[in-house]
Amino acid sequence: MARQAGAALHSAALYRADQAAGSGELQARHDQLALVNDNLISALADLERRSRAHELLIDVVVTGGGEVAIAAVLHELTGLAVEVEDKFGNLLAWAGDQAPASGRQGAAHDRAELLNRVRRNGCPLRERDRVLAVAQPGDEVLGVLTLIDPSRTAGPYEKLALEFAAVVLAMEMAHKRSLAEIELRLRGNLVDDLLTGTDDQSALARSAALDHDLHPPHQILMIGCTGSDKPERVARAVDQALVRITRSRALTGRRGGSIVVVAPTRSDTVEYEWRELHRLVSDALPRIEVAIGVGRPCAHPSDLPRSHREAHRALRVQRGQTHGDGVTTFAELGFYRMVCTAESELEVAEFVREWLGHLIDYDRTHHYDLVTTLWQYYECGGNYDATAHELLIHRSTLRYRLRRIREFTGYDLRAVDTRLNLHIATRAWQIRNGPA
Repeated sequence: MARQAGAALHSAALYRADQAAGSGELQARHDQLALVNDNLISALADLERRSRAHELLIDVVVTGGGEVAIAAVLHELTGLAVEVEDKFGNLLAWAGDQAPASGRQGAAHDRAELLNRVRRNGCPLRERDRVLAVAQPGDEVLGVLTLIDPSRTAGPYEKLALEFAAVVLAMEMAHKRSLAEIELRLRGNLVDDLLTGTDDQSALARSAALDHDLHPPHQILMIGCTGSDKPERVARAVDQALVRITRSRALTGRRGGSIVVVAPTRSDTVEYEWRELHRLVSDALPRIEVAIGVGRPCAHPSDLPRSHREAHRALRVQRGQTHGDGVTTFAELGFYRMVCTAESELEVAEFVREWLGHLIDYDRTHHYDLVTTLWQYYECGGNYDATAHELLIHRSTLRYRLRRIREFTGYDLRAVDTRLNLHIATRAWQIRNGPA
């Protein structure tokens, strides 16, 4: 009996031990399952946040919202202030409670080094109170997207949203650049055709596609700049100045080393003040000589080749002046209209040779400046002091040169007819031998 009772007690003890062990294992499994559920819920929430970020940013691409919309969406997703800059540090858009401070670009080499560090990092990089990502569709950085995070609260999700947004920004900026390059090429092609000649209907349709109205009268300007090896900088200065003068965009192109502008004319009978255009361009390009030739307005696009020829002739005359910097309109040419035409080229060459041949030969052989001296003498109205000042020589040197001219030619430089013919010949020589 006692043995049976002992066996029963032992069995009961074993049962309780097995039950306790099973309960512990069950609790452990329950705890593991709870942890898995928590991780699953967290992963699902993170996936939903990522999906929402992806959807909102893709919607910006579809709707063409641009940099402003990208900044707004990223601010909504992260709760942090956002700045969008171009690669030079110029602010393009922002979103947040307070507008960014101006003048934050810093030195160019410092910014280049910062962008290189972001590129090498391969993902968003923290720089003090900012987290930066670059918009880089290929090898070139087009822009920078920044989260303003002075409290350092940006975590993996915020950085992921920033990275998504940077990809969208890269797509947006690459698209804009592509459109700008296409528009520039189309504008250049249209300008070339307008200068060589095209029918009105085609010109009007093509200009409308570029958002430019060729129905009002237009005229051609040719702008030459001496001393600049950066044509893009010159073209940008001209374009900005034209917007200020005409209050609209003009069609621009390049031809023969000069910038060609197809500019609208005013609706009234008064022409635009092209000397103000010259001033604006000169102010934007210090130490660069700017010469502008202006053709007459044309009522129809098919007439613009004539205005182009006139602008080219006016530019040649302007560059042939004592001071090539300035503006000459075709309406101001007067006598020069006859000198600068293709039809008169042979007659002009013969006239110049007849009156100045001996002086030209002497200058070429002895590397002298008798023709220039005579031209400047007549341009200054025969005034010795003014002529010597323009030629940067002494009065005695001028007197010597004029005496040599009289000896070589046998001309009386003060005789009315002789003076007129020599003045015309020297002007024609100056135009034909000056900068094209």
